Amino acid sequence: MDNKYDAVIVGGGVLGTFHAYNAMEMGLKVCLVEKDAYPKGATTQNFGQVVPSGMNTKWQKFGRESLRIYKDIQSQFDISIRQNGTVYLASNEEEERLLVELRAINSGNDYESKMLTKEQCLEKYPGLRKDYVLSGLYFPQEVTIEPRVMIHKLQKYLMEQKGLDIKFDFPVVSCESDGSWVRVKNTKNEEVQAKKVIICNGADFKNLYPETFASSDLEVSKLQMMQTKPQGNYNLKGSILTGWSIRRYEAFHECPSFKTIKANEPKDSLQKKWGVHILFKQATDGSVILGDSHQYADAGNMEDLGYDLDMDIDDFMVQEAKKIIDLPTYQIQKRWYGMYSQCKNSDIYQKTIDNNIHIVTGIGGKGMTGSAGFSKKNIATIFNAQKINL
Repeated sequence: MDNKYDAVIVGGGVLGTFHAYNAMEMGLKVCLVEKDAYPKGATTQNFGQVVPSGMNTKWQKFGRESLRIYKDIQSQFDISIRQNGTVYLASNEEEERLLVELRAINSGNDYESKMLTKEQCLEKYPGLRKDYVLSGLYFPQEVTIEPRVMIHKLQKYLMEQKGLDIKFDFPVVSCESDGSWVRVKNTKNEEVQAKKVIICNGADFKNLYPETFASSDLEVSKLQMMQTKPQGNYNLKGSILTGWSIRRYEAFHECPSFKTIKANEPKDSLQKKWGVHILFKQATDGSVILGDSHQYADAGNMEDLGYDLDMDIDDFMVQEAKKIIDLPTYQIQKRWYGMYSQCKNSDIYQKTIDNNIHIVTGIGGKGMTGSAGFSKKNIATIFNAQKINL
């Protein structure tokens, strides 16, 4: 029957779409269902940085596999991938020590990186302030994407060239297993069936399994970001991560000096209060995306975060960004926030119901970098395929 599949994936964001991609790579018949007319959640409301370098050892493996998958797709179909590399900029000796230690870790992991001197940083990144930068660590293999177009182009590629069946405007209201098939129904009583259903729709799975959701440790993070007006002939290549990123990203937690350096940080700074770390990425139109902040609430109380932008946070981020890079203009043309779910006590939320229904969510800020690689292994596990080494 046309409505029967090997796998139905619920949720058209990056995590769900790459589950569909990897299932199709295994030769499975797949249907992806999305509640809205197009994906518009955290997948489209982020920086568009694919940075395995910022992940811990476990997730860097997934991130590096994601890079391979992104580049392979880009070689066949333009999904907005640009390989311009990632740089971490140290502003003092503590941050420089963490860069040196991270480079040593990545040398052991056979992941290419290069230390940059102050002079090399200033030459490579125009506008970078010489009173800020001390040195840098550069990862040449990493890429950027355009988040507001990538997922749509990826899904177009999967439909046109891989034969993926996608059903938009398909809000799922029930998901029931009879032992052989899982029946997935929407608000119009339309139905698709599958041997396996994988639910990747963020915190929205609470509508299907409220008790499971209530017992989870999911929380929601709200991030504020901004986009400047186009910068004329100014060119800032790749992902630019700063000293505050060095003090936040999980990869640096594995550095020998991290705990000592972290313990000496001020406890009551605005940076800590708002979870700010300053990043820059130039979009294809010449504008620069900058941010971001992090505020948290339990997933069941996400309304506590509010639906407004806090201008004090935005003003603080612009003020700090100006201390790092002199852009031709800091005039802002767009402001927005994104929200994603993550786990308080684990790196991702996974729960299996009735053997054939798999909830996979709470990937947090790792989604754009880690989803493709993680999904490859997860699909193989769910379908009991031969073990995949990443």
